[in-house]
Amino acid sequence: MSSYTSGMATPTELLPRDERERRLEEAGYNVFNLASADVFVDLLTDSGTGAMSDAQWAAMMRADEAYAGSESFEELEEAVSEVMGFDRVVPTHQGRGAENVLYGCLIEEGDVVPNNTHFDTTRAHVAANGGDPVDCPADGADDLDSEEPFKGDLDPETVRELAADVGPDRIPVVILTVTNNSVAGQPVSMANIEETRELADELDATFVIDACRFAENAFFISEREDGYDDRPIAEIAREQLSHADAIVMSGKKDGLVNVGGFVGVRDPELFERARQRAILYEGFSTYGGMAGRDMAAMAVGLREAVTEEYLGARIGQVRDLGTRLRERDVPIYTPVGGHAVYVDAERALPQIPLEEFPGQALVCELYREGGVRGVELGSFAFPNAERPELVRLALPRRTYHAEHVDHVAETVGAVLDRREEVRGLEVVSEPENEALRHFSAELRPV
Repeated sequence: MSSYTSGMATPTELLPRDERERRLEEAGYNVFNLASADVFVDLLTDSGTGAMSDAQWAAMMRADEAYAGSESFEELEEAVSEVMGFDRVVPTHQGRGAENVLYGCLIEEGDVVPNNTHFDTTRAHVAANGGDPVDCPADGADDLDSEEPFKGDLDPETVRELAADVGPDRIPVVILTVTNNSVAGQPVSMANIEETRELADELDATFVIDACRFAENAFFISEREDGYDDRPIAEIAREQLSHADAIVMSGKKDGLVNVGGFVGVRDPELFERARQRAILYEGFSTYGGMAGRDMAAMAVGLREAVTEEYLGARIGQVRDLGTRLRERDVPIYTPVGGHAVYVDAERALPQIPLEEFPGQALVCELYREGGVRGVELGSFAFPNAERPELVRLALPRRTYHAEHVDHVAETVGAVLDRREEVRGLEVVSEPENEALRHFSAELRPV
């Protein structure tokens, strides 16, 4: 038996309630506008917010900061090849940089791009390159109470109908996001990955896996899919990615680092195009917006991420939060995914109409009640999309302890105990790009 222990402590402060109310109002009822010091338990995202291991810190101390030909990039290349099976790697500053590089090479005006479910930045990058992002989730993905094991799957028949409608030539790429963040972090089965590979071949399309939580997805395949329970998770992780032509990766998730990402491709011609685009937007092709120390830490983190010990502790903590919320009769999406618990805000706050953003109202109340910062992933974050009103409570990796999980559960329970007092919200100002409005829009109580 092995586990991780904390080697560094960071003080946090729960501000007085009246001070939290003032900060929330000043932030325009958008918790992205709060300062980190205003927040007691920060579950806004698991992206780049976790703690690194001693081995990662040691790697940073001996990193090579050369502009070209960095040894730390060679270490990252070797780790990506070993853990993920891609020998051609284009480094970027983070996941959305990888999206910009790859989708800028693959998508043109008038293209249609299916995905099991696009996340906000993916949707925005597809649209920015002239494409139409289309969600094709599996049947039952919107059933919050179902215990189906792989609700993150893509529905191939929806994609085939789409191709028949628009013509297969207009679908240059099929994307599969593992795990499916926009469907409550639900995993994708190996069978569905293989089926998506066959579908991409039918359409003569490039098959891209958004692999930022590939290790967590492999854990669920090991646990839930027939024939995989006795295989090492590292082996499953590599197999699931072996079916893809390319991957985009945010190292801030299952790379276990605070910044960084990359594109992995198999085709030499696409690799060269992506490399040249990355030089323009990210940096030279042996650093791509990362310092050498970031690449060195990610090389170690990728290997740590596929260990049974790490994943058991990581997903166990998320499940623990889900259990504590259910004990308080909080309506959540089940089964609980790998990186976050998703609260059903529509059922939690039934008195607030959908046009008044019950999810965002719940996010604000969690901060007001207990200094907890979550994020809305419903109609505020995804305007004009038919989707549940979810609030994501994403746990940073290797960061919080049991008492923090208790505080979060108590905070959510306390808000629901006084739910009749909670008011809806309306948008006061928003950016031109509606797909990204939840990052910076401001609201006010109705």
